[in-house]
Amino acid sequence: MTFLFVDTREALTELLDVLVSESRIALDTEFHRERTYFPRLALVQVAWSDGVAIIDPLAVDIAPITRIFGDENLIVLHAAQQDMDVLTHAVGSVPKRMFDTQIAAGFLGFSTPSLASLVNAELKISLPKGDRLTDWLRRPLTTGQLSYAASDVEHLLELHDRLRNELVDRGRLQWCEDACEELRTRKAGPADPADAWLKQKDLRGMKPRTRGILASLAEWRERRAMASDIPPRQVLPDLALHGVAQRDPSSVAELSQARGVDDRHTRGAIGAEILEAVKRGRDRRADLPPSEGEELDRNLRPAITLVSAWISEVARTNDVDTALLATRHDIVALLRRDEGARLSGGWRRDLVGAQIEDLLAGRSGLSFDGHGGLRLISASTEVTSAEA
Repeated sequence: MTFLFVDTREALTELLDVLVSESRIALDTEFHRERTYFPRLALVQVAWSDGVAIIDPLAVDIAPITRIFGDENLIVLHAAQQDMDVLTHAVGSVPKRMFDTQIAAGFLGFSTPSLASLVNAELKISLPKGDRLTDWLRRPLTTGQLSYAASDVEHLLELHDRLRNELVDRGRLQWCEDACEELRTRKAGPADPADAWLKQKDLRGMKPRTRGILASLAEWRERRAMASDIPPRQVLPDLALHGVAQRDPSSVAELSQARGVDDRHTRGAIGAEILEAVKRGRDRRADLPPSEGEELDRNLRPAITLVSAWISEVARTNDVDTALLATRHDIVALLRRDEGARLSGGWRRDLVGAQIEDLLAGRSGLSFDGHGGLRLISASTEVTSAEA
């Protein structure tokens, strides 16, 4: 495969001068975050109607790439969630228009397919196999590494054509566009450090005081990791986080006896910071949020299982990825009558939301269809298929 390697400001400007006039641009990123808090961009690959290019963000400022993020350019990606996060951190914005081929495939009977499997299924092309543990930040990159990176965008526009036509044929293009817009506008970047403690295990079994200390320590750890751009576990491992919270130390000597703590955690400023976080945590209220379903009226909780079963059936019979149609959170939000619940509007309501309303109102029920599936039965026992 022939591709352009861009590692100077002049070459990037020339490339962007070409791309801004393209109606569609395929894009992918390579990045690492194993040794950093924030994702570190290693490569940006693009393809357009007349070529493929690989941009090296270690050699050239990538910020001007936002020139192609306007309304005139549709950016085609595959499994774009992480790309959105990386671009948000690297250049502070994401495309105004995007099409995710993985989402599109979800409306055509695929279940979160990899790019390689989707290209093979739709285009009958086998992508080259690369080393998934490649260090994309190491320079120089080999020809094999660059060719593998370029293959991630080489067929995306052709794949977009194929998937778009299939979506149009099935009347689902708007569904896909709506789902892509949901992804595009989803909050990207790190979560609030004050909520970092909620990622820890065994919280419900802790005493309130211990949980408050853990919450305070986790927030401190997160902020220190962000400031130093290192993974939180390198500031203080989870074992030490729990060990310190349980021991509730008031001195460096007591801190040194907590499980998981070693000398680097007790020397200098870091030991004092840990003790200060413990002190703040003693009086901190760290109330656990209710688990999914706990906020529901007790009489409605069994409905979660019932609705989940019907959603799975509708997804199966209509060749829609269940993960696209509804999550457990979506079901609970609908049952709680949350404003803006995804199942109460748009294509989801068209496909399944109204049927769920009939179930909840007692106008319909579920029954086995005798062939391994479910069917919706009206109160008058009239049978309704899951198929749209």
